[in-house]
This record gives sequence, structure tokens and C-alpha cells, in this order.
Amino acid sequence: MSQHSKTPMLDRIEDPTDLRKIEMRHLRTVCAEIRDFLIDSVSRTGGHLGAGLGTVELAVALHYAFQTPEDRIIWDVGHQAYPHKILTGRKDRLHTIRQFGGLSGFLKRKESPYDVFGAGHATTSISAALGIAAARDFQREDYKVVSVIGDGAMTGGMAYEAMNNCGLLKKNLIVVLNDNNMSISPNVWALSNYFNELIASPTYNRFRANVWDLAGKFEEFGDRFRKIASRLEGGIKAVVTPGMLFEALGFRYFGPINGHNIISLIKIFREVQSWSGPILVHVVTQKGKGYAPAESDGMNLHGVTPFDKITGKSPKKSAPDQSYTSIFADALIDIVRKRNDVVGITAAMASGTGLDKLQREIPDKYFDVGIAEPHAVTFAAGMAAEGFVPVTAIYSTFLQRAFDQVIHDVAIQNLHVVFAIDRGGLVGADGPTHHGAYDLSYLRMVPGMTIMAPADEIELRNMLYTAVEHCDGPVALRYPRGNAIGLPAEKEFREIEIGKAVVLREGADVAILAVGNMVQHARKAAELLAHSGVEAAVVNMRFVKPLDTRLLDRLFHEHRYILTVEDNSVLGGFGSGVAEYLTSCGITDVVLRLHGIPDEFIEHGSQEELHRNLNLDPLGIARTAGELCEVSLTAPLEHEKPI
Repeated sequence: MSQHSKTPMLDRIEDPTDLRKIEMRHLRTVCAEIRDFLIDSVSRTGGHLGAGLGTVELAVALHYAFQTPEDRIIWDVGHQAYPHKILTGRKDRLHTIRQFGGLSGFLKRKESPYDVFGAGHATTSISAALGIAAARDFQREDYKVVSVIGDGAMTGGMAYEAMNNCGLLKKNLIVVLNDNNMSISPNVWALSNYFNELIASPTYNRFRANVWDLAGKFEEFGDRFRKIASRLEGGIKAVVTPGMLFEALGFRYFGPINGHNIISLIKIFREVQSWSGPILVHVVTQKGKGYAPAESDGMNLHGVTPFDKITGKSPKKSAPDQSYTSIFADALIDIVRKRNDVVGITAAMASGTGLDKLQREIPDKYFDVGIAEPHAVTFAAGMAAEGFVPVTAIYSTFLQRAFDQVIHDVAIQNLHVVFAIDRGGLVGADGPTHHGAYDLSYLRMVPGMTIMAPADEIELRNMLYTAVEHCDGPVALRYPRGNAIGLPAEKEFREIEIGKAVVLREGADVAILAVGNMVQHARKAAELLAHSGVEAAVVNMRFVKPLDTRLLDRLFHEHRYILTVEDNSVLGGFGSGVAEYLTSCGITDVVLRLHGIPDEFIEHGSQEELHRNLNLDPLGIARTAGELCEVSLTAPLEHEKPI
């Protein structure tokens, strides 16, 4: 250990076994060092910061009070679990977090035995904990099971489904409610306000302390008095604390307690281990605790790029291009201003989807339903049933959670709901739980669904306008994470003909049919192929459903080789649609190759790294087209710098 180490106590901890050897009186120092280490590391690499700063004491207390990994701790999501990673043998690799080949930003079973259950989406931990507890009892084993769930996740119905089942099965497990009044966006949970008002008022705790002090003065009747007071306290507790709700679900409720008092947390966790049945410990924490820039604005340092530790600010970039998210948000505001029947809906991702702009500009046309994607879709269906056009902005990976509602509540009734699907395709550092790799596949099978994917920012604006103004029934508008290509803005909207593709480049040797962000890669690939004497046609298909079958008929007639390219699973995606149509035409002399995301979960890394790895960058597309045409590529192509 270095004599000049800034974290001498933390340096002694390789895993929780080492942590449990430290005297309790030194744990405040351990917590302080974890915070310093976390701030220093994330400031260099980027990542999620605010949530982890708020759970330092909680993570230390859990690993100190429980015999992990024999005892199972299941964390909801992963933003709050960075201190957990530091304590469980990964602090020396924290500088690789969310980078290609490095640590995951979420929980991952194959990364550590302490990551009991993988999690990228919220509200899963109680269900998983109950399943683990049931398995434990079947196997007649004896270990503790703890779920750690944020109050933001408690806006999701799955948490209550699990809690209801916990009350029915009565398994021994502990749920720790980490209440920091924040998810990614500020919570819209009604009970969150209830919690905050309770914490702000000392009335209940003062009442309890006064009664117990008074009872101590009655030597003869003290015990009886306290028993009566306990019954009275129970009645008051049911009225003024959240215990009523949780106890109605079958939980024994304990709290709320200070989540930054490490000694109290350990004592409480040790105490509740001996209790039977489902236990809920309500812990109040502060997102960003111990770091002023994060404390002042819980959203400010939720997910960050590298930043200055002193100011908490990231270096300014020179004139960045607008993101697709921002362009969508601006276009929606323009449309809402013109039409009184258009509203925006988000599921606790106001800033992530850009709808925070709509909230500021036109708040009465903005709805945040919490981390409840199935509810968001059916809520939108209800509005559409009454003549509104709800634009429901949800990340691709989160819309998966509402697949049944898309079919049952929207599509079967042919309701005009516009799904603005952000983060379509490979998203980068968030990895397999967040890659939007399946939306074209799972939406393409839905009858009546129109699916469009813009190649640039102008198309995004015009497609949103078209989806609202000129479509009936459900419409999916899918666009990628990141910046657009930098085309000059157009003030006016233009209608795009439904199902109409555009030929961007003619070429007789091979036709490359691309959708979405792959269109620009395909254009560059065609330029690279030209160096080898291969003339490639490039088509911006624009619509995955309906396909431009008239153009496909022409392309099948004029080209022996067809390559489809998509930032989506090749199974059931855009290329599959082209293959299905080709088969239905009975054409046998066209060689068709589908190129996209293979049938595997893709790990995290930058979008550029992942595209390059999967041959979805321009160079990879050019090589794939060359192989299809059985053409040997010339040397300049091999040395062309990938995008």
C-alpha cells in the first residue's frame, strides 16, 4: 500500500470479507474514501455518479451486516451500485467502466459472484429477490435475501405486483427502499411527496420519543402505559407514515431512517435479519451526497462524460451538432403549437427523450407517467380513443416492456398513437440491456403498424410531421442515439409519402438497401467500393413497413446482388421483410444477403467500436458487399480509416 495513498482504508478492502474486518468506528472514513475514489474515477472516465454517491453508506452497511456473497443482495438497475462494485473486487477496474472490454455500468452475473441478478431496467429487484428466496427454501438452504430498490422504481407496477406476491408467499426477505426522491427525472410518484412531507416534519418522531419518556416516569404503570402507547402509535403510524401501504401488502415496515448514518444502518440490518416474513426498510438518502455539484442538482450529474472535479462541469465542445433527441423535441413542440390535439408522453425519461423541453414550453400538453411503460402505452391509447394524437417517446429497449399493450390496446383497436422510439440500434456504453436491437423485429410483426426510420435530421422532422398529420393507426418512428449529420435546418415541414423509398446512388453491380443511421454508412461504403471498381446502388428505404415494393420489383429486376443493412437484429428485421417479399415473388436468380446485428447480445462499447466490430461501419459494409459480389477488394480499401 502506498504511503501517500489518498484512500488508505479503502486500499485494504479487496472484497467484503476485508470490509468486515474493519472496526465499525472506522467505517465513516471508509465511506468518505469511497466517495473520493468514485468522484475521482468517474470524473476521468464518465459514467453514472449521483445515484452511487447517495448509496455509499448503504452499500457499506449491507456488505458489513450481511455475509455476502452467501447472503444475496439484489440491486435494482445499476446506477446506484458503483459503490457495490468498488467493495466487491472491482475498484482497480472501475476506470474501465462502460468502455469496450471494461466493466459494465450495470449489474452483471458473469462479472462477479456478488452481482446476484443482472439489471438494466428498473423495478425488477423485488421479483427477482422473491424468486431467489423461493429457490432457497426449496433447497432447504439458509441465507438472507435483500432487494435494494429506488423510490423512482416504485413508480413501476411490477414492484407492486412483486410486493403483493411477497405478502402472499410470506418468504423471509428484506426490501430496502432507497428513497432519494429522484429517478433519472424527478419522481412523479404521489407517495414520494408523502414520504418527503413526513421526513420534513418531526411530529411523528417527537410524539414517539415524548410518549416513551413519559412512560419511564411511571414506575408501577410504565409497562402497561407503553403497551397502550404502542397500540396508539400503531394507529398513528398507519395514518402518518407509508407503513400503512406496505403493511397492507404484507410487509413489516421499518423506517424511515437516515441512509447516511452508517452505524444506525448496520444495527438496523443486523436487527431485521432475525425477523420472519417480508420486511421493508425505508432508507432516506441524498442523490449526489458529499459532492456539492451533484447535491445541488440531482439530475445534473446522473450520467456524465468526463468532468472537472472542482467545478463538476464537463469541457465545452465546439459547436456540436444537434442530437436526434433534441431535433425530435423541437419538432414536436412546433407541431403541438399548431395542433391542440397533440400531446407528449414519457415514462420517467423527460430529459432522455427530450420531452423536458415540451414540459417547459407547453406544460399542459406534457405527461410523465413514471417508470411504467405498459401504463404509458395504454394511457396513450385512452387519449387516442378520444381523438387526441399522443406522441409517446420511449427508448427502444424500454418499449419492449410494453409489447403486449402495443398489440392489445393500440394496434387491435387501430388507434392513432405515435411511438417516438429513441435509442434505436446500438447505443454504446450502456450495453446489452439498453441496445435498441429488436424494435424493427418486434414491431414489424404487428398488423397495421407503420414503421419509419430517418436517415438524417430533416427526415426525422418530416417523418414526425407525417406520423401525426397523415397517418392512421399506430406509427413507429425510430431514430438512433447521438448527433445528427449536421444538415441545415428546414423551418417548414414536408409530408413524406408512406412506404416510399429514395434511390440515393445508382449502381449496376450491387444494390445496398439501408434504413436509418445505416444509410450514411452505406453511402460511404459505396464510395469505398468504387475504388475497387464495384458500382453500388444505395437506397434509403425510409420505411420498414410498408416496404416500397414497386422499387423492390425494379431492383430485383436490375440487380443480381442485393444487400440489406440495418442497425437491428437480422432475425425478423428490415432485411427479413425484404427476404419475405422476394420469396413471395418467386424470384430465384437474386442473391440476397441480410446484414445487421447477429443473433447474440452485444456488449458495451462506443457506437463506433461496436459498428466496426460487427462490420456495420462503412468499411465493414463495403467488405460485406464485396464478398457478396465475389469481388476482391483493392489495397486502398483495406487501409481506409473506418468511421
